[in-house]
Amino acid sequence: MFLTDFFGYFSLSALNFWAFSMAFLFNLFVYSLGVKRETTLLISSFIMMVSYGVSDYSLTWISINELTYLDWALYDAITIALLLTTYKIIKKVTISFAYLITGLSINMCLLLAMHLDVFIFNNRDTWLLWDIYGFAVSIIDILMIVALIVDRDFLGLHRLKNKLFGLFKSSKPQPII
Repeated sequence: MFLTDFFGYFSLSALNFWAFSMAFLFNLFVYSLGVKRETTLLISSFIMMVSYGVSDYSLTWISINELTYLDWALYDAITIALLLTTYKIIKKVTISFAYLITGLSINMCLLLAMHLDVFIFNNRDTWLLWDIYGFAVSIIDILMIVALIVDRDFLGLHRLKNKLFGLFKSSKPQPII
């Protein structure tokens, strides 16, 4: 947990909320110019801003009980559900949408792994998973913020998806048995 030891929990959460807020304001400006109006970009950035704001401030400060990794994983699942609901309504997404869904899914899996390790297996000794969790969650949050701002396939996720789906498609018609 090097990053949280170095920066502190509050500093990282405040930085993430600030960055998602700036991404939302940037996308609000782009929307006001008339660019990408029929996509989920503005609503996705709003959902991410509210999600990180509510989870980092309200749940942490107002909650009577200490939050567990499972609480954060469920919160990521709710955010994914809201993003998918937005997609069902608007039906046209931008490239950043895939980055948000992928990033939140990876974060959720890491949170569930940490919950299993700490609360189910009662492990209190730091090991590789804890370091991977600490770095990966922070890096994924930054990548999601960058994806909302630049709205480009800068890691090649769409090309990778197309190649993977292309492997499973056959050029020959398959006989029906």
